[in-house]
Amino acid sequence: MSDAGPPQSCQNLKATIRDFTCRNDNAGCTVANGHPDFNFFGGNAETTGIVQAMLGADHKPVFAAANGQITSAQSFAQWYVDTPGVNQPFQIELPLLEVSAGRYEYRTDKFYPIDNMGWNDHLRDFTGTPHNFLFTTEIHTTFTYRAGNTFTFRGDDDLWLFINGKLALDLGGLHPEVMGTVDLDAKAAELGITPGQKYSMDIFHAERHTDASNFKVETTIDCFEDPG
Repeated sequence: MSDAGPPQSCQNLKATIRDFTCRNDNAGCTVANGHPDFNFFGGNAETTGIVQAMLGADHKPVFAAANGQITSAQSFAQWYVDTPGVNQPFQIELPLLEVSAGRYEYRTDKFYPIDNMGWNDHLRDFTGTPHNFLFTTEIHTTFTYRAGNTFTFRGDDDLWLFINGKLALDLGGLHPEVMGTVDLDAKAAELGITPGQKYSMDIFHAERHTDASNFKVETTIDCFEDPG
């Protein structure tokens, strides 16, 4: 790569957003067809252990335990799989901008990528503004691991980050905005990664409740590529 930094083409995270509607009998919910995991449970702290430590053969997280936050393995299986009548998929890109030398960021405290799309439940945030809450985010990418790399996520609700098919960050459950950082050097042995080699990164997020929606990524990884 040149001194000008990585090309913009490898600074976008390509994501699939799947829209759900809620079963809870609130204004704007399509109760009859609602999904039992969205706008139903409550919580205000991280709930680890919902997914297993290894990705499944289909490159999706594998359900481990409900932990008071999920209805069942069957309901969780719909989160990241196109399921007609249950969810609606949309493709978006999240641009990572260089905010300082060697540090890249996508940051928003208004993460509503499918407002006025999908079922558009129009549940209200803490200011009373209507938004299309209740969706999942799925990202599959690859990167070249360089010594010193870190990856930080700050947001809500559930977030699971896998590197090389192994769970690197577990911020599961319904919770306010929380932060977690992966120091790749410190976790290299656990993740089975070596500097200079290319690895998969798989990110799974869910916005399951109202009030706020934050999605903030900060990383020293300088280029993300399509898995191919």
